[in-house]
Formats: sequence, C-alpha cells, structure tokens
Amino acid sequence: MNCSTVAEMFKVAAALQCDAGQKTCLEDLVRTGKTPQKVVQRAHIIVLASRGLSNNRIAKDMQTTRPTVLLWRARFEQFGCPGLLKDFQRPGRKPKLSDQQIQEVIELTLHQPPEGATHWSTRTLAKKTGLSHVAIQRIWKQHGLQPHRVETFKISTDKRFVEKLRDIVGLYLNPPERALVLSVDEK
Repeated sequence: MNCSTVAEMFKVAAALQCDAGQKTCLEDLVRTGKTPQKVVQRAHIIVLASRGLSNNRIAKDMQTTRPTVLLWRARFEQFGCPGLLKDFQRPGRKPKLSDQQIQEVIELTLHQPPEGATHWSTRTLAKKTGLSHVAIQRIWKQHGLQPHRVETFKISTDKRFVEKLRDIVGLYLNPPERALVLSVDEK
C-alpha cells in the first residue's frame, strides 16, 4: 500500500450538512425525556458530526466505535432524522414449519412405525422427513408425544386425530377466559 492510499483511508470526514429543520429535529430528540437512549446517542453523533469533529473523536466522546459513527452518519445522509429512529430489519429466525410438515411428523409418529423398530427416534424421523432432529423434538414436545416412553406402539384409528389433538392441546395452552376444561376417559 502506498502513502496516498493510507492517507485516503484515514482522511478526516467533512462536516455533516444539516439544515435548520434537521437541527431542530436533532435537538428535540436529544432534549425530550422520552426518547430512547439509543436514539439520543445517534442524534448526538450527528450533532457532533455537523460540528466537523472527526469520526474517531466522535467515537471516543460517545464511547462507541468508529464503524457505529460511520453507520449513523451514512444513515442520516440517506434518510435524514427519520433514519435515526429505527433500526433496519434484520434477517431473524428461519420461517416456522408449515402445518403440513407438522401434521406429517405427527401422523408418522402415531400411525407408521419405522421399519424394524417399535417407535421413531428423533434422528430416524428427521432423516425420513428431511427436517432437523431438533425440529422433530419441538413438534413432539408441543404435542405431548413421547413414542420412546411407550412400551407398545399404539396407533389411533381416528382419521381426524391430528385435528382433534390440536384443538385439545390448544385449549390447554391458550384457554378462553374463565373457561373450565373437563376431561373424561371412555373407560
């Protein structure tokens, strides 16, 4: 790397340009007692940047990092004051399993024992369905299924078993207000 490239990397950032309306908005964000602290910090960063302070100096004064200062300068340049109010949405969790996938796991668990075994394990059922063994564990836990604890494999003959199971489990997990759930055994 030559000296000019290094100098370009660490040149002092120009003062951030703010019009009167933006300055008023920033001052309001800083002064209002109900503004979340992360938004106040962002507004402070922009105020200091508009005064011409270097990014390193702003980071030091605000007890944050230079990349954070660069992020909020860029966000303010692109979106103005509204850009400081919310974080961008992050990827988050993978989508949940579909009802069809859950139903397939329940039906396989209850109605089709694996070849050469009395019951499914999470890993063998995961291989069969293409889901992870953790997903199988979650489904079994949500529906109270424990095929490994049953000595003989019991198969329900009811065609609407999964639908009824969801209704009953749903009542226990999220009962209506002032509800009373009674359970009666046929025997």
